[in-house]
Amino acid sequence: MHKLQPLSRPVRHAAARAPRPGLQPLAYAVALAWCGMPLAALAQADAPNAWDAPPALRRSPLLQETLPADLRPQLPVFVSGDRITGQPDVKAVIDGNAELRRGDTVIRADRLEYTVPDDLAQAQGNVRINKAGNTYDGSALSLHVDAFEGFFSDARYRFLGTGAHGVSTRVDFLDRDRSVVHNATYTTCQKDDSATWEPDWVLRAKTIRLDQAEEVGTAEGGVLEFKGLPVLPIPYISFPLSDKRKSGFLPPTVGLDSRNGLEYLQPYYWNIAPNRDATLRGGIMAKRGVELGGEFRYLESDYQGQVDASLMPSDSQRNRMRWGYSAQHQGQISTPVGGVGLNLNLNRVSDDNYWRDFARTPLPLRQRLLPSDASLSWASGDMSAQVRTLKWQALQDVASPIVPPYNLMPQLLWRYTPQDLGRGLDFSMVADTTRFEADRALPNPADGQRSFVQAQLSRPFLAPGGFVIPKLQLHATQYQFDNPLKTGERSASRTLPTFSLDSGLVFERDARLLGRAFTQTLEPRAFYTYTPFRDQRRLPLYDTAATDFNFGTIYTENAYGGNDRLADNNLLTLGVTSRFLDSNTGAEAVRLGVAQRLRFSDQDVTLLPGGAPVSERLSDVLLGAGINWTPQWGFDSTVQYNPKTGRSIRSTIGARYSPGNYRTVNAVYRLQRGSSEQIDVGWQWPLVALWGGQVAGNGPERAKGQGQGSGRWYTVGRLNYSLQDRKLVDTVVGFEYDSCCWIGRVVIERLQSSVTTSNTRLLFQIEFVGFSRLSLGSNPLDTLKRNVPRYQSLREQVSTPSRFSNYD
Repeated sequence: MHKLQPLSRPVRHAAARAPRPGLQPLAYAVALAWCGMPLAALAQADAPNAWDAPPALRRSPLLQETLPADLRPQLPVFVSGDRITGQPDVKAVIDGNAELRRGDTVIRADRLEYTVPDDLAQAQGNVRINKAGNTYDGSALSLHVDAFEGFFSDARYRFLGTGAHGVSTRVDFLDRDRSVVHNATYTTCQKDDSATWEPDWVLRAKTIRLDQAEEVGTAEGGVLEFKGLPVLPIPYISFPLSDKRKSGFLPPTVGLDSRNGLEYLQPYYWNIAPNRDATLRGGIMAKRGVELGGEFRYLESDYQGQVDASLMPSDSQRNRMRWGYSAQHQGQISTPVGGVGLNLNLNRVSDDNYWRDFARTPLPLRQRLLPSDASLSWASGDMSAQVRTLKWQALQDVASPIVPPYNLMPQLLWRYTPQDLGRGLDFSMVADTTRFEADRALPNPADGQRSFVQAQLSRPFLAPGGFVIPKLQLHATQYQFDNPLKTGERSASRTLPTFSLDSGLVFERDARLLGRAFTQTLEPRAFYTYTPFRDQRRLPLYDTAATDFNFGTIYTENAYGGNDRLADNNLLTLGVTSRFLDSNTGAEAVRLGVAQRLRFSDQDVTLLPGGAPVSERLSDVLLGAGINWTPQWGFDSTVQYNPKTGRSIRSTIGARYSPGNYRTVNAVYRLQRGSSEQIDVGWQWPLVALWGGQVAGNGPERAKGQGQGSGRWYTVGRLNYSLQDRKLVDTVVGFEYDSCCWIGRVVIERLQSSVTTSNTRLLFQIEFVGFSRLSLGSNPLDTLKRNVPRYQSLREQVSTPSRFSNYD
């Protein structure tokens, strides 16, 4: 930003206030003439013969938040008051209700002297400055107006962007953007009408430096007080004056963990550029040792990504070095031969127990299967190609071991999808060759090369009332193995055709349900598919598994996902769906559906050798229902029902109630017969205030990110209960308190880390609103957002208010 210079024009235009009783109109006109103001500028009703008509007001198409630097030297100075004396173009003295106005700066005082050549304003008595919405009040002021250089004695100040305010013995204005406040206080707590009011939290500092251009404040020699008690000495700290990112030390994180003991983490934020930043961190775990780490993020027009890494040189619990890193990159650039993309997802840790011991690690490293995936892609017109490598790291647990998937080393993929073949035909072809390598810990790995070509041709017949889509597919696969199979073969091949016919109708009618007008639909659907039998028992399973049985897969040609098994099918799927659509918005209020497969012959292809063929002619029945009668209520369910046993095989039934911001309850029942049965409940809900008898939720509804007002308590959590084991699997329970200028959170998190072990953490946070969006204590926000559906933070970053919202 350019530094603004003092005005070079010797002439200042000034205006006086309307004459008070006892001030003669002639004297008032002389005062105006002294400052060179045309008399036509202010007409007085009590002297109609002495004044011309005022100029007509014109519309302004845009109010500017900031004034251009080249415009400031041209801005006039307006002064007004009860009495104006002085010498034209030299000095003006305003006594009583004095006011000086220039651009976005207004000065008011009991008495004000303005020296024109020096552009110097000196004011005494009830002095007030309003500069672009930021206000200062004090006893005495000396200020070069355009340069905004000077000092203010015994000043009180308030900043528009954060609502922060404080008092000081002196404010030194260095220029239009920078100032130094001496012996100052700083808080965002808003004063009430009580005579004994004190802020809940306040920063007291010997010196506070404010930079409005960078929107950053720094405090030296300070102490942070909470509820009147000093809680944190602060030799030096920087804090935001808006929601703009800035470099500096962030408040420390202190936590308590059942595995790591007392944890202390000190982060440093580095705002490298508007599209790059980094967070460096160093910490101590009482039971383990010192940990170092950091995160780097970048965002460009063609690519973006982030890298997070941690290192513990010596873990006293495991007697070894511990480390982990996670890196993601997505990029797409245009070239003369087409678009080229590079995508990376790299995740690695030092040992099998890393996910269990470090609960604060980035989310990708909390899994037991860690992928390192890199792909280079190209696309142009109807064709695309990809080169990909994927290597897994499996973190093993003796109590529940897992078999890692095969690594892709590498995969070559080519796809051809012409857009216009004519005659309504749709065609696509995929060619793939992949080298599969198993984890070296697996016995007898079936490493090898698999290549396949899949082509499909369809001719959709589409109409507003229905559709018919015949489709023909051909799948040819070739295998080459490193080691001979049990039969002695080193290669295998398979070629299979598949025919399918998908059809459906859509009927509509006007309907009324519970007094509301709807458009009701009836959508019957029939899907037939046929694939002949080929013996595939000797083929390995590189990337294939049975698909889930649901409404998304029941209308597909293959019962397996992947390319190592093609089910022999001769079946017809019949289903019907009915919807109730709001006549005004088209939103779906009710959805009811049912589907079932009719098998004409056995399915002999099984996933594993020796598996039992599927001989049932009628499959289980899928039943689905969804209700969103109002935005507040929601219900969704899917049930897999076995007509022979009269019991559900799998069921998922969920309901949601969200009557407003910060009020939501979600409940889900999940059943997988013979395997698991769980109830999952998550919520966020306001409680009765701690004192004063306020009931949370009373009063006007506030928008998301603004809370519901001060003095409000909220309960938040999630419980996952196993009915089969009769115990809680995962537990997150906590409370939040909103005191307007600070937010407190206490959360207990207990997550199952294995069949027999769990990890418990106490998460505590105090967030000083407008001062630091991070907190003293382990941050429970990530836990709440990850575990509680539809959770809303009590405070969200909002844009800086307009200077005209505090305009004098």
